[in-house]
Amino acid sequence: MKVHVGDGRFRLEYQGQVILDHSQECPMIYVGFGKETVDMYRGNFKIEDYVEERYPLKLTAVRETQGGCKLEFEDKITAEVMCENDLCTLSFEQKDQRINRFWLRAAADAGEKCYGCGEQMSYFNLRGRHFPIWTSEPGVGRDKTTYVTWRSDVENKAGGDYYNTNFPQPTYVSAKHYYLHVDSTAYADFDFRNEKFHELQIWEAPKSIRIEAAQTFELLLEKLTAFFGRQPELPDWVYNGLVIGVQGGSERSFGLLDKTLEKGIKVSGIWCQDWVGKRETSFGKRLQWDWKYNAGMYPDLPEKIKEIKAKNIRFLNYINPYLVEDGALYQEGKEKGYFAKKSDGSDYLVDFGEFYCGVVDLSNPEAYEWFKNIIKTYMLGIGADGWMADFGEYLPTDDIVLSSGISPMIEHNRWPALWAKCNYDAVKESGKLGEAVYFMRAGAAGSQKYCTLLWAGDQSVDFTIHDGLASVICAALSAGMTGCGLTHSDIGGYTSLFGNTRTKEVFLRWAEMAMFTPFMRTHEGNRPDTNFQYYEDEDAMERLARLTDIYTMLAPYTRDMVRVNAQRGIPVQRPLFIQYEEDEKSYDIQYEYLFGSEMLIAPVYLAEQTEWNLYLPKDPWIHLWTGEEYGGGDVTVPAELGFPPAFYRKGSAYTEIFEAIRRKYGVK
Repeated sequence: MKVHVGDGRFRLEYQGQVILDHSQECPMIYVGFGKETVDMYRGNFKIEDYVEERYPLKLTAVRETQGGCKLEFEDKITAEVMCENDLCTLSFEQKDQRINRFWLRAAADAGEKCYGCGEQMSYFNLRGRHFPIWTSEPGVGRDKTTYVTWRSDVENKAGGDYYNTNFPQPTYVSAKHYYLHVDSTAYADFDFRNEKFHELQIWEAPKSIRIEAAQTFELLLEKLTAFFGRQPELPDWVYNGLVIGVQGGSERSFGLLDKTLEKGIKVSGIWCQDWVGKRETSFGKRLQWDWKYNAGMYPDLPEKIKEIKAKNIRFLNYINPYLVEDGALYQEGKEKGYFAKKSDGSDYLVDFGEFYCGVVDLSNPEAYEWFKNIIKTYMLGIGADGWMADFGEYLPTDDIVLSSGISPMIEHNRWPALWAKCNYDAVKESGKLGEAVYFMRAGAAGSQKYCTLLWAGDQSVDFTIHDGLASVICAALSAGMTGCGLTHSDIGGYTSLFGNTRTKEVFLRWAEMAMFTPFMRTHEGNRPDTNFQYYEDEDAMERLARLTDIYTMLAPYTRDMVRVNAQRGIPVQRPLFIQYEEDEKSYDIQYEYLFGSEMLIAPVYLAEQTEWNLYLPKDPWIHLWTGEEYGGGDVTVPAELGFPPAFYRKGSAYTEIFEAIRRKYGVK
């Protein structure tokens, strides 16, 4: 990194490429004042801003400091710049306390590509669009041209758009081989629409901006994850097979486990989200958010957990950081004063869809400790080896008072990281790190080292591009570029509304992709009775047994790739350009991925396909199912159900594993 200052100009370069550039004619920093309106309905936020004033700042003074320089931008903002090798930080001091809007312009090229901003589900390359940084429900449909999105907007304000995500982060990675991170949890909007600059808007003067560069993308991700922290390795037991998501009480759930095993489907775990009991709503079957096992539905659950664990099958359950007001734990927390309050001192209750819950105030150290001990006592304490750590996005911003005294507009984007840390601390303090796994959909800067596994959230049960199977491929790639390289999704999707129901084909195509991810898990969905379930179809169970067996055969390879993510921060599901930097076409591909260093996967994400068009970087590739060799470029391959386009690198050290799969399950 090199800094050039003089004559009212500041410039930051890396290997001759300009990253920041300030002059009187082209200012780098703008500040101003604005007034926002925020409306939340069940985790969906409508945010509008009225900018009362915005103006550019002139660089009025430069002073050298030890190892850097201090930039005076009029009497409004001071930036201390420190550069060492490939790292540059700009630390800001706000002198005018009225400022509540801050814009930074980073230099851009017309052909530049940018990635990251958390987990993005519609567009991997961010150029040409803007991305609000605000954790929320991602929306149902997420495409304003579709009927499902329209109905969701009209009835529940829940249709969403391309930028809505559970896991946003004020960090982007440039194809110029640098990442830029804004140290702020305020609402932000990263705008990549201008050919000459990226404009980053933050609703406060940030504490700092961190810019780090590297010669290659792999080295860059190593640096990025060294800064944020890296996900730990997954427990060995997850590679033993499928985690089946079933519910309905002990007899039904464990009965379906037996049925699944009888059909030759390898099972590593049974996930019962309704272990706490259930309630019916117009959305579908929901849970009783009181985090103790329901003895009526799951009698003698701790003994049952011991029984299946003796067969090397683990039990997983469900939790989130809210407590329903008619539950016993809510009453305990209320007596202790552990919930976020309204300004009148009463508990702030959030509408989660026909039931109301208290917000456990994780900013209160005593409340944090209490809730962490709920996880240790009522989940790990009964023998659970994993769970869905749901939600984290719902922290309201209107009339809510937190123990920390910090504005909820600032705490909102921090909340998922606090929630992740609460789970992590419970597992670590119980001595279960490396044995237990929890998966989260919400995230924030700093979640990475506390999130054992990401999950892509509540996709629609279909092939739609913005909310179906395709969206979880894009989500995995963008999450990987943000530092979360272990992710997965609900096989078959989750959300079924307005006549949109899961088909057998959707389920099986999703399962095909899932066998080439670190973790395979099914979900019955929000309306189990009207959606396809594998255990109701003999053919589906036979097919699922085959796919799950392939997943287990890949275990030595997958485990090694997971270890690379833990040690170096290189994601398990990788964009092609990570290893093919000279291949210009690879920078715009978002529906294929490298599965580790040795495999390329191109999932079939559309209905009724028997062939599939895809792109292979220039290299000798072996088709997993036929053994045919391909040399790269645009190719068309057979893609019958059960045989998704999958390739491995010729001469790979893992060839024996891949050939064993072909001998057993390839095209005869």
